[in-house]
Amino acid sequence: MSFALHGVGVSGGIAIGHAYLASHAALEVAHHIVPRDQVNNEISRLDTAFTAVREELEVLHTSVVDGPAAAEYGAFLDLHRMILDDPTLSTAAKTYIAQNQCNAEWAITQQMDVLMAQFEEIEDPYLRERKTDVIQVVERVLKVLLGHPGYVPSSLKRDGDSILVAHDLSPADVIQYKQHRFSAFLTDLGGLTSHTAIVARSLNIPSIVALHQARRLIRDNDILIVDGNQGVVIVDPDKHVLSEYRLRQSQFELEKQKLKRIKTTAATTLDGTIVELHANIELPQDIEQVKENGATGIGLFRSEFLFLNRDSLPDEEEQFEAYRTVARKMRGLPVTIRTFDLGADKNLDSAKRVAANPALGLRAIRLCLAEPQMFHTQLRAILRASRYGQIRILVPMLSSITEITQTLHLIENAKQSLRQEKILFDEKIQVGGMIEVPAAALCLDIFMRKLDFLSIGTNDLIQYTLAIDRADDSVAHLYDSLHPAVLRLVAHIIRSANRTGVPVTVCGELAGDILFTRLLLGFGLRLFSMHPAQLLTVKREVLRSSLSDIIPLTQKILKADDPAKIQALLVKLNS
Repeated sequence: MSFALHGVGVSGGIAIGHAYLASHAALEVAHHIVPRDQVNNEISRLDTAFTAVREELEVLHTSVVDGPAAAEYGAFLDLHRMILDDPTLSTAAKTYIAQNQCNAEWAITQQMDVLMAQFEEIEDPYLRERKTDVIQVVERVLKVLLGHPGYVPSSLKRDGDSILVAHDLSPADVIQYKQHRFSAFLTDLGGLTSHTAIVARSLNIPSIVALHQARRLIRDNDILIVDGNQGVVIVDPDKHVLSEYRLRQSQFELEKQKLKRIKTTAATTLDGTIVELHANIELPQDIEQVKENGATGIGLFRSEFLFLNRDSLPDEEEQFEAYRTVARKMRGLPVTIRTFDLGADKNLDSAKRVAANPALGLRAIRLCLAEPQMFHTQLRAILRASRYGQIRILVPMLSSITEITQTLHLIENAKQSLRQEKILFDEKIQVGGMIEVPAAALCLDIFMRKLDFLSIGTNDLIQYTLAIDRADDSVAHLYDSLHPAVLRLVAHIIRSANRTGVPVTVCGELAGDILFTRLLLGFGLRLFSMHPAQLLTVKREVLRSSLSDIIPLTQKILKADDPAKIQALLVKLNS
């Protein structure tokens, strides 16, 4: 039976393909139906994985016979062996494979969910928290299983024909899934400007979040139509609907091809004002897409993605090679490297932190200053790479003059260490700050005296100004880019920077949204940075715009306080 689901479209376009389900357990794993003659093989794989983990725990147990923590650690390992041997986990998972003809990874995570629900009903807080041990045991089993894959589903063999359906995905998950070439992403959770949505947009494929029931209602291998423009998923469409959407898909692709005609055209308004359009990237391999869309620089290299999906930190040499690769490929065009913005929903696998409110916790520059050696390693790598191009350093989430002073001091220390080793670097490398905390926006004069340039991170600036978690779809309707406070704050930052001659960029999601292109031009913005996939549509909007028409309407929008009036004026501005 055909039915439709509605969510929040975070990346436009239309995709048609087969559903590929990921588990909603702590570890996201794939679900697929295995042929009947492969069921016993899957049960054997699970048995082998359990045996391997038992041996692993035994080795660990014998290695901690001495030392002050031996008794406590030994008890911890004994508990894990008890969980591993509990029929509620092992036997039930094998039964699940036999009954549902599914892969071993899926069966073990589904059984883990059953156990999690049972633990949640326990009143004793200590016993209730033992669910963490269950998760850790299942993770060990999964690592063995994933290292010895079994039956490969046909849905993954179809190049670009698989649509990932998950309860939730972290930014690290999305980056990891890049190599699988999914044609679309669907998640139950998430918000329009969550980090996961941002990374999904960078893949330039249709993506919808906040679907709530997609993982439960969609079955593996279902035919799906994903309309990222409207935020609609159609499950098992009939042939007429399928035919209509194939036509729309062709038209959408045709429009994308037409846009390539302006790739080499300078981004200049109708009245002759030059606008610079830069690109945001996560990894060095994104440079190819940057070049395909004619960006004139990298306005934001999110360096933290070099740190994700790994057990150990990238050393100085690995980071240096990544930064140098980007600088060389951009052939002298500016490359702005943001120091690692870890924390919140982007954590290191080797250093998971639990915070009551991670968005307000130890993240970005706060984490850098708390981990000076890790920061020192990155700064040295960036400085060394600065010889190979026009590299700039961008510091995220600054909120006080003290943080700026400490950061500049650490940069100078990194420079001095390179000088002592006679390693060359750009002595005049520019250092800028991201304005994404209201405190920074309101103390802009202090920031501009200390920094060479500014970059407005509108995603976090809106989140912190309106006190709304941008990853929480339950309050997504309150996340308002057109709120008068947001518009006035952004306009204030741009005008203040222009008045003092400090270069300013918008690198948040507003920069790539054509609904805001003319508004930002009217505020005085002349440098935008966005996902490479958004560059040409924004350029087309710049080419169609006249500042003499834009500025008077922009002033009216800034003075308005009624949401309906602001919306009406914006429609008029973009008409």
